[in-house]
Amino acid sequence: MAWALTPLTEEQREIQRTAREFALAEIAPHSADWDRDAYFEPSLVGKLGALGFLGMMIPEQYDGLGLDTLTYLVALEEIAILDASVAVMLSVHNSLPTQMILRWGSEKQKECFLKPMARGERLGAFALSEPEAGSDAASLRTQAVRDGDHWVLNGTKAWVSSGTKSDIIIAMARTDTPDDRRGARGISAFVITPDLPGFHVGKKEDKMGLRASPTVQLHFSDMRVPADRLLGQIGSGFIYAMQSLDNGRLGIAAQAIGIAEAALRHSAAYAAERKQFGKPIKEFQAIQFKLADIAMRVSASRALLHMSATAKDRGEHMTQFSAMAKLQASETAMWATTQAIQIFGGYGYVKEYPVERLFRDAKVTEIYEGTSEIQRIVIARELYSR
Repeated sequence: MAWALTPLTEEQREIQRTAREFALAEIAPHSADWDRDAYFEPSLVGKLGALGFLGMMIPEQYDGLGLDTLTYLVALEEIAILDASVAVMLSVHNSLPTQMILRWGSEKQKECFLKPMARGERLGAFALSEPEAGSDAASLRTQAVRDGDHWVLNGTKAWVSSGTKSDIIIAMARTDTPDDRRGARGISAFVITPDLPGFHVGKKEDKMGLRASPTVQLHFSDMRVPADRLLGQIGSGFIYAMQSLDNGRLGIAAQAIGIAEAALRHSAAYAAERKQFGKPIKEFQAIQFKLADIAMRVSASRALLHMSATAKDRGEHMTQFSAMAKLQASETAMWATTQAIQIFGGYGYVKEYPVERLFRDAKVTEIYEGTSEIQRIVIARELYSR
């Protein structure tokens, strides 16, 4: 059922096959249990790292594969088809912390952090949101104060994916002062590691979906961060974060397409097996129309994502594209999984069948990395910036 805007190269197809085979062997047999128990399997990090999937867009000089965005997204979709929780771990690691360090980090930071991240020895995370700063991320309150050759950070971060297992976290904090607030220009980015004094993992969220992906609060209590952990220029962290979310939204779009593709596959198989009124339900026009509409929306979402990835790799401005791809894919995932449950009928509503989990996993794709409402704002603003 997979379709691409342009034919994939043989290298891309081989990477796609590798991702699919890994997911079938290492992930699929355990997904239901991991979801039920809200369990993150730590061995996956090393296994994915050994295959190069945690350094796909990191250059070879930093032990990565140096691949293009499209190849990465093709592999990510294959993982998401089997388990969206594993896919979001891959997406965050590859799209946000690694790319931020690669783009704005010093050579010392790249050597120190990128190489073990590419090899799967250290997992990355991204900490921007706070309990009172979600869509209005620029209103964050975590404060960083310079003290000699350190920065001292105090505050709480929320909704940090992989936060209990991450070794390298890009965190945003205010470096302006309470009596001289500079809005978005008063925020800087720091490379945080859990060994720093004053770092604490807080509440783990009990989520509806993506239960095998730990989402937590992080507390910084007089956390002393070496001055050389400042990423890029002081006061530019929020700009870095917003630009990096263009990458992150493509990853979430691929995750959402994987969820929708899984819903399509399960629905088509079930419709061929389930009989009512003496024949398989796939022969009823009402079911055919649902399957056709799901297939159409999945293919359209994939085409938009691949176009967006190609634009990014050409160096084009792609903020509007990434917002469109994420919006289209996430709403497709939610719609497709809703239709899948309807096709399954009562069985779709119980945990014995996979579409129930797909439905729960799909919802958050309309929320994180910017809600659907925020994506529409971004798209509209870009229309007037041309």
